[in-house]
Amino acid sequence: MKHRIVVLGAGYAGTHVAGNLARRLSPADTEIHVVNAEPEFVERLRLHQVAAGQEIEPQKLADIFAGTGTRLHLARVTAVDPERQVVALAGADGGAELGYDTLLYALGSHGDDHGVPGVAEHAFDVAAQPSALRLRARLDGLLEGGNVLVVGDGLTGIETATEIAESRPGLSVTLVARAELGARLSAGARGHLRRACDRLGITVLEHTSVEAVEATRVLCADGTALASDATVWTAGFAVSPIAAAAGLAVTGDGRILVDRTMRSLSHPNVYAAGDSVHAIGDNGLPLPMSCATAGYTGMQAVKAIVGRLTGATVGHVKLDYLGNHISLGRQDGILQPVDREGRAKPKHLGGRQAARVKEAILRTARWANAHPTFGLPKRKRHLVPAAPQASAADAVPYAPDAPAGRAAA
Repeated sequence: MKHRIVVLGAGYAGTHVAGNLARRLSPADTEIHVVNAEPEFVERLRLHQVAAGQEIEPQKLADIFAGTGTRLHLARVTAVDPERQVVALAGADGGAELGYDTLLYALGSHGDDHGVPGVAEHAFDVAAQPSALRLRARLDGLLEGGNVLVVGDGLTGIETATEIAESRPGLSVTLVARAELGARLSAGARGHLRRACDRLGITVLEHTSVEAVEATRVLCADGTALASDATVWTAGFAVSPIAAAAGLAVTGDGRILVDRTMRSLSHPNVYAAGDSVHAIGDNGLPLPMSCATAGYTGMQAVKAIVGRLTGATVGHVKLDYLGNHISLGRQDGILQPVDREGRAKPKHLGGRQAARVKEAILRTARWANAHPTFGLPKRKRHLVPAAPQASAADAVPYAPDAPAGRAAA
């Protein structure tokens, strides 16, 4: 029986891992399944552009994995049972279980409301495509001079506020910062950010804490009430409770604890990558939730899975956090390098050149995820059986503990 690898999530990490495993492992010995709730790959790094009203051409997962032998399940993961080695799925056609020998957990993250009253009911976010589209629809319905309040001055909040202000100059945009605007940036980058906000007409409220969100206003800790026709919540991210509920070793916030190879500390046939993993970088600090981290942890998981299935030495990839790439609309940006402690270096790159670099990074990521096998030759692709798209109901029980396969050269 073939060794079954199941990849949960087809974001930046999951798509990368599934495609590389398809490229490096023989289909005669292994079968690869990918489970994702949506039929399209979501460019999360562009969701603030989607919300602002820009059209981003979608990438269908069925096209991405065509000819790789990967089987795609359009379903929502509801539970993982690591003792039975099955994943519970729910979809339009009902629920089912999908068995595995090796599991790659890459379910990513979602917006974190931090328990603030009213966020779930009244606020919008750009953490997922459906919510970004809901925000766009709301912005489309606002009249000239409508108030848009962006809560959170992290990278997502900064990019969202500047993108909306640039794309929709008729709206009034306010950015609410819990501390100093751009506190983690260098002095020069903070100055560049302030000038960009001034240029775009963004009102910045610093040292302001939000205690509740209502339908037409936001209540602050100092008693101030801020009028808002659309409140955008960008105050951080959280992971699904599925890993913790499964009994996997996790951190206090639910991210999976792993060794240097992205292997679960508690369950050796489970690996994790992307926002769901608590990975320690080469500087001894936890890697932040980011696209770059998805790439690094995904590459490491591929090396570990392939090495252990083939008996080869498991190689290591660099786990670095080099800096932040921030877009400030389409024609401006900031590239902020950091040191080994994650602190901003004195120098930064700003302006159109930074915007072009950021756009190049996004296009490279888009190409890589549209070609997850990194150029698996067409002459080889046509030899790989085309696996049909599967629904949740197509997932059948599976007897784990199949013998490991051997990778193709």
